[in-house]
Amino acid sequence: MKEAKEAKEPRGARDTKDAREPRAAVRRRGRGAASDCTAVAEYTGLWGWAVVPGARAQDGRCSCGAAGCPAPGAHPLDFAPEVPAGATLDKVIDAWGEFPGAAVMLPVGRAFDVIEVAEAAGRRALVRLERMGLPLGPVAATPEGRAHFFVAPGAAAELPRLLYRMGWDDADLDLGALGPGSHITAPPSDRGGLGPVRWLRAPDPDSATSPPHARLLVGTLAYVAHRSPA
Repeated sequence: MKEAKEAKEPRGARDTKDAREPRAAVRRRGRGAASDCTAVAEYTGLWGWAVVPGARAQDGRCSCGAAGCPAPGAHPLDFAPEVPAGATLDKVIDAWGEFPGAAVMLPVGRAFDVIEVAEAAGRRALVRLERMGLPLGPVAATPEGRAHFFVAPGAAAELPRLLYRMGWDDADLDLGALGPGSHITAPPSDRGGLGPVRWLRAPDPDSATSPPHARLLVGTLAYVAHRSPA
């Protein structure tokens, strides 16, 4: 009697199956997890940004577990490693799988700094800047009503000097900058339990990898912020 031979799966089929498993795992976790992983992979792989898993606000409490957290749902998780720029989708899936539900946060001061104004003023400034044909980087809006203009690194340190040179240093402006050591919550994540961060102007290959210098935008942003009601 002949012994039954065990059927072996072809090597190529096994490799294809293994490559598909991470993506299948994302689908099993639900649309939310798939959306987060896709966004993170786009940030790391397409735009060259590092990403950090962040805390979420749950019933007014921070998922970091710290009692009296000063920024519930709006800070990186201290114990979560950074996902480096250039990480592929498979690497993102592996990293994000360790922290399900984490917010997507971007470190400021490396690929970009951020100039921050009230969202209403930011929207008006964005229209003016586009009409003027000035180069623009990504622009995000937070649920707290702030607009984040991505600009070239160094803007946070340069802003006081720019405002002085343009004659805006004595004005009462709702305008500031975020630089090294800061993190911002990125779309599609919720911030502080208040709602999701949204793109007013989404990244593209030029604006994400080479955001404009702050000096090209600050004059218009300061003017609109000055004229906008408090």
